[in-house]
Amino acid sequence: MFAADEASRGLGIELVEHGAGTAVVRMTVTPAMVNGHRIAHGGFLFLLADTAFACACNSHGPVTVAAGADIVFVAPAREGDVLVARAEERARFGRSGIYDVSVRRGDELIAEFRGRSRSAREDTARETPGTTTKESR
Repeated sequence: MFAADEASRGLGIELVEHGAGTAVVRMTVTPAMVNGHRIAHGGFLFLLADTAFACACNSHGPVTVAAGADIVFVAPAREGDVLVARAEERARFGRSGIYDVSVRRGDELIAEFRGRSRSAREDTARETPGTTTKESR
């Protein structure tokens, strides 16, 4: 799934580790990612965490998408910072799941993200790019 993620790879996000229900991704904050306060725009922090979440929740096989997500910004990130997002599965039940993602700069916590996932029915084939199914709407 990550190999086809043009948005994340286009921003320089790297998949560092992945396993069943887990993923670690890394990104360096570039000049284009800072806002008028000279700190990383929250949207980029969300995207980094969301990428780790997507890799973790898709690790089980069926196509899985976000049903919802929340983020809490704890500390600012700045240009040049290398951020690491670690996603961990908390629960899977039926076609749903809950995942927590911590975004850190070294040992310092930058943000906490909680994502809720929903998997396509197992008999639903993987979608072709540019198409939608009832499950993906």
